[in-house]
Amino acid sequence: MSTITDPEFGEITVRRVARARYVRIMIGNDGRYVATVPPLTPLLFVRQMIERSRSELRKLAHSAGQSQPYTWGQQIGKQHTLVHVPTTMVKQPHVQLLSDKIVVKLPPNHSVNDRDVQQMIRDVVAKVYRKEAKLLLPSRLERIAADRGFTYTTIRFSHSTGRWGSCSSRGVISLNIALMKLPDTLIDYVLVHELCHTREMNHSPAFWREVEAIDPLYLTHRKLLKKHSPAV
Repeated sequence: MSTITDPEFGEITVRRVARARYVRIMIGNDGRYVATVPPLTPLLFVRQMIERSRSELRKLAHSAGQSQPYTWGQQIGKQHTLVHVPTTMVKQPHVQLLSDKIVVKLPPNHSVNDRDVQQMIRDVVAKVYRKEAKLLLPSRLERIAADRGFTYTTIRFSHSTGRWGSCSSRGVISLNIALMKLPDTLIDYVLVHELCHTREMNHSPAFWREVEAIDPLYLTHRKLLKKHSPAV
């Protein structure tokens, strides 16, 4: 894979895919742009397309849930807070995880709203979500399963798709680490949803009856979930 560094959109990964027939630029769940192109596409052509498509790419960022920047004092997940440390000791912004704090060190002439700073924060936030998901979600899933008589094979964590969760035919439940940005009621709805797939591998009326038996407000929770994005 190649990369293009753009002054407005930052680092854009260029993926050459044999079956691609045209250039397509999307935003991944980590907030980075990805250009999928046919194998022989010159990087110059991709750069030209970026220039022609700036307005559309800005709209893409908005629809992907990236319009709201990270801000000081913001709660991240269930156990962490974003804090700001002005400094003259470093020349470039630096973001690190210290206990329950995501610490952003900003030298003069840099702002939290700078795209590169936002991306550095986003990278650490993804690590926080993964850490919290592994710590908090297994016991939560196990409790609901035990209470309702569900069985599953194992639990996996990912942030590779736009889905909040999935369940394989072998009973492997995959959960998106971005669940940690949701209210607890919506987290539980997703866990119930995936557990019900261990009995009904579809979205038939029988499946929704299984969900409703555990979560009578599932229609409300389903509607509220659509207002959130799994993007970090």
